[in-house]
Amino acid sequence: MAELHLVTGGSGYFGNVMVRRLLADGHAVRIFDLHAASDTPDGAELVTGDIRDPEAVGHAMQGVDVVHHNVAQVPLAKDKELFWTVNRDGVRVMLEEALRADVGKVVYVSSSAVFGCPKHNPVTEATDPQPGEDYGRAKLAGEQLCRDFAAQGLDVAVIRPRTIMGPGRLGIMQIMFEWIYQGSNVPVLGRGDNRYQFVHADDLAEACVLAAANRRPGEVATFNIGAEKFGTMRQTLEELAQHAGTASSVRSLPKSPAVIAMRATDRLGFSPLGAYHALMYGEEMYFDVSKAKDELGWAAQYSNAEMFAQSYDWYIEHRDEVLASQGGSHHRSPVRQGILKLVAWAL
Repeated sequence: MAELHLVTGGSGYFGNVMVRRLLADGHAVRIFDLHAASDTPDGAELVTGDIRDPEAVGHAMQGVDVVHHNVAQVPLAKDKELFWTVNRDGVRVMLEEALRADVGKVVYVSSSAVFGCPKHNPVTEATDPQPGEDYGRAKLAGEQLCRDFAAQGLDVAVIRPRTIMGPGRLGIMQIMFEWIYQGSNVPVLGRGDNRYQFVHADDLAEACVLAAANRRPGEVATFNIGAEKFGTMRQTLEELAQHAGTASSVRSLPKSPAVIAMRATDRLGFSPLGAYHALMYGEEMYFDVSKAKDELGWAAQYSNAEMFAQSYDWYIEHRDEVLASQGGSHHRSPVRQGILKLVAWAL
């Protein structure tokens, strides 16, 4: 008999990928989200509601075997209050209702932002999390709640992905794709020699599926997930520009002044970039994924270069539709460039 999987945030970018994967695997799938996506897959049940509403979440939990928790206010939201009420308090409500409903497994999708700007790489599951801004702090608070509820008997897996890519991934990436399409140059900070790892949404979905099947009642199993083949930020963007075949090239910006400007324009509301982008764009970060390989049998299928090329090609194919769209989650929508238009012109 097929299990019933609840995907919170199932109308968002990765939530939608997760719903499709679970349906393809033959599971019954229920989506819990504030809104329905225009492309909600056939066969998925939709329950609308706020993750902070115990009654709504409790209703969605009825008969559920596995919860995939993807609801989150992302850095693009730039709302510190929502970071905490959704990314921490909403997690508490979800875990309370999952425990009450006797759910067999919860897979909590956290974030690499819990590590802030790490002092050493590669980052492992044993690395001490030290988030550098409110989004990362709230996601780490969600992880702690997972441990608290595991102590009460709930079976929880924590998945920490690197920056997610894949077909349909927009948000900040849409700005970069548009610049390259237009033949504008794209920036790196300093020499751009910081090694930076991404993860394909399909590889992340595979990790979540494997973690859901890895039952450990009363425990929290944590896994860091990212590409196994990746390079520097400059290398990744140069490979994408070469793939696109436009006039774009990669240009260096002085790192310290650029970071100061990113922080200032964020505070003034002139830029879509948030505190996490300023913290990390010029820094090095990559995961050691050996624990997921050893304990889950997981392996990444996509390199940085492959996932960026695939994501860009999807954007070009759907560009007119994307630019005409309104609403939707942050990672499934185009972004107003604000002052970044001047950056593109200056490069």
